[in-house]
Amino acid sequence: MNHYAVDDLTAGMVFDAPVYVDDETLFVPENVEIREQDLKRLRSWKVDSVMSSGTPKNADERKHDFLNAVFTSAEYKKVLSFYGSLRDRVKALHVQVQNHERIDPADIDGIVDGLVGELRERRDELIQYILYGLHGESGFEENAINSAVLSVLMGQSIGIAQHKITELATAALLHDIGMLRLPDSIITKEGKLTGSELQQIKTHPVHSYKIITRELRYADTVGQAALQHQERWDGEGYPKGLAGERIVLPARIIAVADAFEAMVSKRPYRDSMIGYRAMRTILGDNGRRFDPEVLKVFIRTMGIYPLGSIVLLNNAAVGRVVVVNPKSPLRPAVKIMIDETGAELPNDSGEIIDLSTEKRLFIAQAVDPKEIGKGSTPGE
Repeated sequence: MNHYAVDDLTAGMVFDAPVYVDDETLFVPENVEIREQDLKRLRSWKVDSVMSSGTPKNADERKHDFLNAVFTSAEYKKVLSFYGSLRDRVKALHVQVQNHERIDPADIDGIVDGLVGELRERRDELIQYILYGLHGESGFEENAINSAVLSVLMGQSIGIAQHKITELATAALLHDIGMLRLPDSIITKEGKLTGSELQQIKTHPVHSYKIITRELRYADTVGQAALQHQERWDGEGYPKGLAGERIVLPARIIAVADAFEAMVSKRPYRDSMIGYRAMRTILGDNGRRFDPEVLKVFIRTMGIYPLGSIVLLNNAAVGRVVVVNPKSPLRPAVKIMIDETGAELPNDSGEIIDLSTEKRLFIAQAVDPKEIGKGSTPGE
């Protein structure tokens, strides 16, 4: 038995073995939260320490246990390994571009083939990893990979031919490559850009086009997709102010993927948005920036509550979206992680509820994972 000072215990802490006041008196069972009133009782009894053969976790340490459990399966470990390897390859590519080194397009083709293949093998796991499994800051390499993943998913949903899917993935992977030819002082600046700096930023699609078509020798269709990804459906984009269907379809797809990725990824200058908030923002576009038909495809592909979203049901249970329902985007299938009594279900063992058939239940609101375990009702 290990002894733990009462002064070191905090409300919300749990032990993975029973905790005793003495050899016979149980304080709390294993995996049961210590409450503030329990600590007050110990102090009123003049108890200085408790005993347990287990180890403690405080509320902050354990509040994401049931979320992190999602990423401990063998399939997710494969995704983690794949993603790390892919990120290293993309990083090496970016260094070559930045240094004006000669690049073998076969290296890029290998990255794209690997990405498309991983989506075929572990689609759901890769989506959830992008949305909720990335820890720390999401940078230039992650943006390239994630935009390519989301673009491929939309392209496949539309029914684009496989060779065009490869072109789309290549364009999405390289759409911002021209940023590497701009001064670092502008790219890394956290404050407001000056007018001159903003104009330099707006040249990056042109740089991307030149790198893709002249240095890497890809087809003009790939280059045009990157060149036009900052054009807007209403004609207010750049570099040429194209509008509507004058913008090539791959560029319209990449525009949605890039915007959504930027919203859900953590940047040095702000926190990430949860998938539902990002989706709601995208849907509020009203035909200004994005092609409305491409948005419909995006909803059908990702759902109003994207795969992996944490949601609060009307019965107070908290669950994770595990299956998106294209015909009923507001009623996905949800795996329960905290039941209606507030009990956390260990080892990702909760039941799966299909809200498209279980009509008495519905999603009350999306929940930011950071809010789980704070001791209050989760909120948006």
